[in-house]
Amino acid sequence: MKFTARRLARISLVVATFVGLACVTVGCGGSAAKVGCGSGRVCGNSPAAMPSRDALALLDSLRVAGRAAKTGYSRDEFGPPWSDNVTVPGGDNGCDTRNDILQRDLTEVTFKSGKCVVATGTLNDLYTGKTIHFVRGTKTSDEVQIDHVIALSDAWQKGAQQLSAERRRDLANDPLNLQAVDGPTNQSKSDSDAASWLPPNKGYHCAYLTRQIQVKAAYKLWVTDSEKDVMARELRTCP
Repeated sequence: MKFTARRLARISLVVATFVGLACVTVGCGGSAAKVGCGSGRVCGNSPAAMPSRDALALLDSLRVAGRAAKTGYSRDEFGPPWSDNVTVPGGDNGCDTRNDILQRDLTEVTFKSGKCVVATGTLNDLYTGKTIHFVRGTKTSDEVQIDHVIALSDAWQKGAQQLSAERRRDLANDPLNLQAVDGPTNQSKSDSDAASWLPPNKGYHCAYLTRQIQVKAAYKLWVTDSEKDVMARELRTCP
């Protein structure tokens, strides 16, 4: 019983540290930078470095179950796309979530007007290792897309359908669950989980899987057996 209490306390500390709503130092375009809260900027909420032993402990705390039916799923179940009406970092700051994340993840950012709508910037893409020059436009904006680290349809089948509408809206707009990435790579991922897709950049696997686990812990989502097996195997090779 004492061991269980210590283990739960450790897991609680991990979640509080990496899913907290405070402003923290985050990776922006591949380098560490302070991201301010408010004034059109999202409160930084990307996870900091997390030892693999802690990620594995957090993984072990997640429920393991089969994938539920996709019945009833639609994107609308997670609220309007990129809603600012959320309680997660960046919510109610006057900017939509997509532009918040572009501001966080791109460097050399310029704005269309004010300090909200991103016009141009440079992405050091974590999923591929490529450098992408973003230009806002009908034919170019999709070159950089915002990935849901835990895809929404996948989340729906692993516990999100049991969340409140407000909590699902938070999940869809939580900076912890969002990453600006190469558009075609995001399309290839689609709604895959870790058992069927990992970023082409193998050097990002540790951080990617840790982040998925953090999101699942924060929103009480479960993992399948195959998903957990892949996560555990990869994390055992991480620092």
